[in-house]
Amino acid sequence: MAQFDVYPNPSNTSKTYFPYLVDVQNPFLKDLATRIVIPLGKRSAFGGQAMRDLTPEITFADQELLLLTPQISSIPENQLKNPIGSLSHFRNQIVAALDLAITGI
Repeated sequence: MAQFDVYPNPSNTSKTYFPYLVDVQNPFLKDLATRIVIPLGKRSAFGGQAMRDLTPEITFADQELLLLTPQISSIPENQLKNPIGSLSHFRNQIVAALDLAITGI
């Protein structure tokens, strides 16, 4: 598992609006049974509700998505199967969104 890998959302309940989860946990914490993830939500489901720095727009799999930083959570590692891509090229935006959520800066 690599930081910023993208996984299909395993939840049948929420995957319609939140099709993917981004693993944001540092690889240093690889021995934990859980992974810290942020859902990616379909941009169209949120209309004009995006907060540019807190919920940056991400293009992935030809979809316009929002990184829903306020919905950060953890998930058992065994629920994350094969990654389908990486958002490592969005690292700066992801870390900035986490910084804003935690420090307000």
